[in-house]
Amino acid sequence: MAQFELMALPYAADALEPVISQRTIEIHHGKHLATYVNNLNNLLSGSGLEDLSLVDIVKQAQGGILNNAGQILNHELYFGQFRAPKENNIPENELMEAIGETFGSFAMFKEEFQKAGATLFGSGWVWLSAKDDGSLVITQEANAANPVQRGLRPLLTFDVWEHAYYLDYQNRRPDHLAALWDIIDWEVVEARYLIN
Repeated sequence: MAQFELMALPYAADALEPVISQRTIEIHHGKHLATYVNNLNNLLSGSGLEDLSLVDIVKQAQGGILNNAGQILNHELYFGQFRAPKENNIPENELMEAIGETFGSFAMFKEEFQKAGATLFGSGWVWLSAKDDGSLVITQEANAANPVQRGLRPLLTFDVWEHAYYLDYQNRRPDHLAALWDIIDWEVVEARYLIN
């Protein structure tokens, strides 16, 4: 049976400051995500899902297995999309063209994406995903849900569970969402878009 491991961060724990503090990274990645990994490994034995990829588990599982596998997948995409803060941080090339075609402009996309994140009731995620035809869609996903369950290809996500931002922003979720744009690694997001 395959055992899942805690992903290694592609940057130092303090690299995202001041947008996300080192303390938040240490708790969010080192404790929350680690717990999901441990839980999933403990739940998989005898489930019939032991030899599936993480994406396939998320597509097929229910209950506790889905909750933990979904959170692992979501967090791996989330933590994998960041880099040190950069001013005027915007996507380029084909992804920027697709954003313009779908939303009218990057500014309009940001506004719609932040609104979706700010208005998601309770805990969950806001996603930018691609359809099979390359067009883009914003979705709100509650709890551990992921756009792969809808047949979409996830590109970009903002975590709106309180543990993602409470230490740094308290209850100011919109401020957290607005700050995240400075640390998006658009090369990573565009590479996800260009996968056929």
